[in-house]
Amino acid sequence: MKCLVTGGAGFIGSHLVDQLLDAGHDVCVVDNLSSGRLKNLELALQHPNCAFVQADIVDRNAIEPLFENIDWVFHLAGVADIVPSIENPELYFNVNVSGTMNVLQSAKNANIKKLIYAASSSSYGIPDIYPTPETSPINAQYPYALTKYMGEELVMHWSKVFGLSAISLRLFNVYGTRSRTSGAYGAVFGVFLAQKIKGHPLTVVGDGSQSRDFTYVTDVASAFIAAASSNASGEVFNVGSGNHYSVNSLVELLDSEVVYIPKRPGEPDCTFADVSKIQSSFGWTAKVDLQAGVSNMLAHLDDWNDAPVWNINSIDTATKTWFKYLGK
Repeated sequence: MKCLVTGGAGFIGSHLVDQLLDAGHDVCVVDNLSSGRLKNLELALQHPNCAFVQADIVDRNAIEPLFENIDWVFHLAGVADIVPSIENPELYFNVNVSGTMNVLQSAKNANIKKLIYAASSSSYGIPDIYPTPETSPINAQYPYALTKYMGEELVMHWSKVFGLSAISLRLFNVYGTRSRTSGAYGAVFGVFLAQKIKGHPLTVVGDGSQSRDFTYVTDVASAFIAAASSNASGEVFNVGSGNHYSVNSLVELLDSEVVYIPKRPGEPDCTFADVSKIQSSFGWTAKVDLQAGVSNMLAHLDDWNDAPVWNINSIDTATKTWFKYLGK
């Protein structure tokens, strides 16, 4: 297939690009490099079937010509993290909602065969049911989660009204090599690994008993390809590990000292995907458990040399807006 991957220089996108090339597909990567890195595509760009275009999904005129003769579109471009979405919700709307509209219109006009959208499990908010099925209520706690869900709603609507063959994948706590190493205070793995490199204690939120459905990035990439290869359309699927792990168990694997910081509002005590739908529909299942995933990241620990090293004070400063608006 001829594939287009928005956000393809990013964390998940670059792993997807690698797997698509390994499977024999042609790939056009579209990324504005605001958070993606060409280093992530170091091997991919040596492949004769891979092309890179620096463009922004917010600029419809820049991206629309790239959709001509494309079969599969994987839409992973977007802005992430909680605090920046509270501080600048307009940016998040422009990229995650209006940008998704541009991708959908371009895909529709080009008569592509399939579009796969990277949605977020954060849209569930604080679920009532674990493992959490796709039928659970949406209860976004902050603008990032809301805008990702609004993008999903657009994708489902374009599928229903315009006949665009499309699937939304709600991703749970993705981790692995090439995860973002700069920018706002964010995902626990990047924070912990940078602290470990510098010999700083790991900043554990609350008492560390909260658990997350840590899902390894190569498993997530394979889920995108399984979805694109399927006959399904107009449906939403969870993508998770089939398990959940406490932050304390992660700390044990990293074998470092810890300090504790206050529990944060709007965060669930547990994320745990019900993956029965994607397993039965696509035959997809995650293969990498937490121990293997963490071992692989530790083998590439130098990747986090340039990541910001957070401590109690800098985290307190970075999350003041979080507590101000979500701690009511």
